[in-house]
Amino acid sequence: MTNLNTFHSGELAAQKQAGAGDVASWAADFIRDHMPGQHRDFYGALPFLVVAAEGPSGRPWVSILEGQKGFATPPDPRTLELRTRLHPSDPLASSIASGTDIGVLGIELATKRRNRLSGFIQADRDGQLRIDIRQTFGNCPQFIRERNWHRVSDNVPANAVTSQELSAEQMMRIAKSDTMFIGSGHRGEPDAPSSGYDASHRGGEPGFIQVVDAKRLRIPDYSGNNFFNTIGNLMENPQIGLLFIDFETGGLLHISGSATIDWEPENPHDPAARRMIDVTVEEVVDRPRALTLRWSSDSATGRQLRVAKKVMETPEIVSLYLRPDDELPLEEFEAGQHLPIEFSIPDQDEKVRRSYSLSGPPKGDFYRLSVKREELGIASRHIHDTLKVGQFISTARPAGDFILPQGETPLVLVSAGVGLTPMLSMLHAIVQQQSDRSVWFVHGARDGRHHGFRDEVDSLVASRPNIRRAIHYSNPLESDRKGRDFDFTGRITPASLIELDAPADAHYLLCGPATFLSQIQSGLIDRGVPDHHIHHEMFGPGS
Repeated sequence: MTNLNTFHSGELAAQKQAGAGDVASWAADFIRDHMPGQHRDFYGALPFLVVAAEGPSGRPWVSILEGQKGFATPPDPRTLELRTRLHPSDPLASSIASGTDIGVLGIELATKRRNRLSGFIQADRDGQLRIDIRQTFGNCPQFIRERNWHRVSDNVPANAVTSQELSAEQMMRIAKSDTMFIGSGHRGEPDAPSSGYDASHRGGEPGFIQVVDAKRLRIPDYSGNNFFNTIGNLMENPQIGLLFIDFETGGLLHISGSATIDWEPENPHDPAARRMIDVTVEEVVDRPRALTLRWSSDSATGRQLRVAKKVMETPEIVSLYLRPDDELPLEEFEAGQHLPIEFSIPDQDEKVRRSYSLSGPPKGDFYRLSVKREELGIASRHIHDTLKVGQFISTARPAGDFILPQGETPLVLVSAGVGLTPMLSMLHAIVQQQSDRSVWFVHGARDGRHHGFRDEVDSLVASRPNIRRAIHYSNPLESDRKGRDFDFTGRITPASLIELDAPADAHYLLCGPATFLSQIQSGLIDRGVPDHHIHHEMFGPGS
């Protein structure tokens, strides 16, 4: 892993304007100049990539590169080779063929997994495309609508239609959309990692984008990773590209224009928005049946589960026990995965969708979700304050790839706060499997009052001789000192993890807030733990 000067002046200004704090002090540990093995495998399995770059006229555009499985191949950690072409009607076709800065988003809608990279794309003598990577980093799954894809063999693209404003049909299409992609760029020093283009995902309930008229759109900006790549780019260069996919027909609606940031929107159409991106439409390219890919929503495969029990684990965390009302068993999940849920909230026009880690045993007759109450969280406040035992929640299939490494390598499970939830499920799985692999369960809490699942963890640890615990209280109460509920005073540190004396082949699984993960991850690497032995999942605002 390489610490890079990853943010340009616009991004730093946006972080300051938003009150995000010193993001640069921790974020560089999540941004690499190369792809680790799991990211290379991820790109190699994707059927499409979202790309953003500058078109021939200097306008930014966003498009889709698609191909058969394996069309995107990383021959080494800093290169991505692409066996595909853009159709001549694509607004980026000539730019990509001749070589340009490019932003890439790899996204797997069915599992909500995504990764972003930026670099320079060019064609070799044989016409094969190659991206030399500058930066790459993962993203959280917030606001991604799950969809499964399939491919049609008889697709015939229709002629592209260009215009300088949106038609009534196009406005209606955008107003019903729950997914869009944004392209933005910044021209800095040629060799600066932050120079170039960025492609990013935006999602919400249908109608989350406000169509003001044929020339104006308002896009809400929600709480995210606090990097402010898109908004930072727009503060330096207001030109913007947008892409909307017709998931049923494979059509692409490309928009290029300019944007301004409304930092304090009055009476926004979406009260959950922190800011608004106001877009002026300047050019439109509508390409019916542009792709061979089609997508279907996964919501039809979900189940209605009843809230059988609510348990307050700490003053901030409540657990929901979900059970089916029919005789069909629950689908098994892998420890560490999350459960997509959907429910109605009064005063919200559309259903609210979220994903929460499953905190219970993978093999059981219930699903358990343990949710921290966030003061600005529409979903978490509803779960804590309003949702009652006996009510139903719509669920999709469990998903996610933050799971236990295969084999019998030793494990160090490290969590802070509500980051405990997937680790607890992993601990249940290890006990259920009667695995003999060495395991250290390390958790940090403020004090005993905020230490959830204490008795449950102790019971699991005591059930297997190969499992040990290391509980840290950063500010223990006087009553905590009289018992044996914690092992160390102070926060978890890289040094304290190394002092556990886990074997050199141990894998470290980390879950918690971004600043916590950054400190632990960089500290472990500095102390000789291989990058590919560290796996993480972010929790909380800004994840």
